[in-house]
Amino acid sequence: MKKKLFLAAVPLILVGCYNQERNCTDFKTGTFQFEQEVNGKKHISTFIRTETYEIETYNGKTDTASIRWVNDCEYILQKLHPKNMAEKKAVQMKILTTKADRYIFEYNIVGDTNKQKGEIKKIK
Repeated sequence: MKKKLFLAAVPLILVGCYNQERNCTDFKTGTFQFEQEVNGKKHISTFIRTETYEIETYNGKTDTASIRWVNDCEYILQKLHPKNMAEKKAVQMKILTTKADRYIFEYNIVGDTNKQKGEIKKIK
């Protein structure tokens, strides 16, 4: 009985000890690419991030947002030139895991509990 209990507990112990990589400072600045599929069509966004700004190009249009870092893995984006009420809302970003040249993140409108996830690749 004890042997069966021990064998059942081993996978739980191994999973509990596993720490996901999270080197967020490697992704604070640089050039990045975000790909997403919308209605079966692939959309690519490229952006340059400095310590204080993010300059994004999407569908041939460029927009700039300020960045306020909350900690090494979380920041708030605020568009500098919003064109409508939706663009005036700040977006909270949180890096969940990092690996080599990519990171998994979650984001939401500040104050909204509906969160979405994505993956970003650092290209420079």
